[in-house]
Amino acid sequence: MKMAVYCGASEGNKTIYQEQTKELGHWMSNNAYDLVYGGGNVGLMGILADTVIANGGQAIGVMPTFLLERELAHQNITEMHIVNDMHERKRKMIDLADCYLALPGGPGTLEEISEVVSWGRVGEHQNPCIFFNVNGYYDLLANFFDNMVGEGFLTEADREKIFFSDDLEQIQQFISEYTPPEIRSYKK
Repeated sequence: MKMAVYCGASEGNKTIYQEQTKELGHWMSNNAYDLVYGGGNVGLMGILADTVIANGGQAIGVMPTFLLERELAHQNITEMHIVNDMHERKRKMIDLADCYLALPGGPGTLEEISEVVSWGRVGEHQNPCIFFNVNGYYDLLANFFDNMVGEGFLTEADREKIFFSDDLEQIQQFISEYTPPEIRSYKK
């Protein structure tokens, strides 16, 4: 199985982010999840790829040419897909993976996982979306999704398909029991 992981090119300012990224990498390797990610060698991206590779897992990068030219590409990953731009990167990562997980990260991480959540709701994929909620990092976002339900912009059924947890056993259970949402239909 392949897991797309969206994460920062920064490490964050608390060691728990690096520690939990390493734990995720070990867990992925131990559970036969290959990594699909942005292809970088810096920040949480680099830590995750290094951990997966060091534990016998596969790491597949997807990087647009403009980032490759900045020498951010990881040189020791299993496979690298070079694409033209960020739009192609996002599509390729979605197509390559069987599930999607966001580690803590910045605006780019949030934008990418938000698009994956949105695309799942309209039927562009049928795979689980997970926020690895290290140190409560995504608590405000989970509350915001709950608010969307309360305000009538997100169904409770669709909200249940967006999983927030810092427990890898719970994440594994969510993935193994996941059933895709019904494709949205619109009524006037």
